[in-house]
Amino acid sequence: MAIELNHIIVSAKDAKASATFLADILGLEVGDKWGPFYPLVVSNGVTLDYIDTTADIQSQHCAFLVDDDEFDASFERIKAAGIPYWADPYKQKPNEINHLYGGRGVYFDDPDGHAMEIITAPYA
Repeated sequence: MAIELNHIIVSAKDAKASATFLADILGLEVGDKWGPFYPLVVSNGVTLDYIDTTADIQSQHCAFLVDDDEFDASFERIKAAGIPYWADPYKQKPNEINHLYGGRGVYFDDPDGHAMEIITAPYA
């Protein structure tokens, strides 16, 4: 059997709000609450299971590979919502996108400080 990532747990101060934030950016829907989790399923079947926590949150990084149309739509939603964005993970190039590996990419933070990224070309 091939090994595939099935799900990842993402800690949040408000799991439903954080799952909804990312779903809104990516044009997805948050699934029905399952146990303590608010699931967000992406097209390859991987689920981000958001869970509430009162503990300090360690920032995670999630990169989403999208096509050009999905990038355009997501990027427009980022700008329309006034969400800060960067061309790089170090936040040294604000209000820019990158063009790595012949594609486009942008970084933005979710409400809990998780570093999210959308890219149109996988990194080599």
